[in-house]
Amino acid sequence: MNTGQHFIHFRDIPLMYGRVPKVANSSIKGALFTLLKVQKEGVRTIADKFWKSETLGETSIITPYEARMCRGTHFSFSFVRNPFDRLVSAYNNKILDLEETPGPMKAMGLTRNMSFGSFLEVIEATKHEKLDVHLLPQSKILCVERQLVPNFVGHLENMEQDWGKLQQQLRREGLPKLGVLPEKNIRRESKERDVPRYFEDSGIIRRASEIYGEDCEWFYKDKTIDQLIKGDK
Repeated sequence: MNTGQHFIHFRDIPLMYGRVPKVANSSIKGALFTLLKVQKEGVRTIADKFWKSETLGETSIITPYEARMCRGTHFSFSFVRNPFDRLVSAYNNKILDLEETPGPMKAMGLTRNMSFGSFLEVIEATKHEKLDVHLLPQSKILCVERQLVPNFVGHLENMEQDWGKLQQQLRREGLPKLGVLPEKNIRRESKERDVPRYFEDSGIIRRASEIYGEDCEWFYKDKTIDQLIKGDK
């Protein structure tokens, strides 16, 4: 059973958001902030801690299993990302860009400026419950017992279009609109263009495909591994 707390649950609005790090998570949280009755200035809305314990009880963070139990009363949504692009994004941001490797990743054995191949080897050798959430397969965040929890799942690659579809769905559900998606924490401007160079080795492709194969099956079944690595739309 997936016991990690991944869903933001609203107390007074029948709404839940399955947050997936490295998938416009900060921007979506910024949009959700507008739904709170009490909106304090200067708060760090991107932090899970804020949604868990600093909204005066308006929200909490619950497990996918708990979120599935709320499907009868709450509409839930999430967004996913090409797993190969998400992996490279996490590597660039957490291993190459930061001066110090984040604690959860350091506990896994990851170190600053390590090679991408070594990075992948550590992920492969780490059990899912020990993986930093930025590296956890999206299917482990959004699925319970081979069942998808969110009612709506959009794709980062079609963010503008899918965000519009989400707004239409929210309106049909009688839920408040989230408005324009704010731009927060955008770091890697090249997006998918640099992904192919990380997957020129067949061994790395095989290793990544085994780790994130369920993500491909659940959310990108219309694409081949080669198409995902090339970033085909």
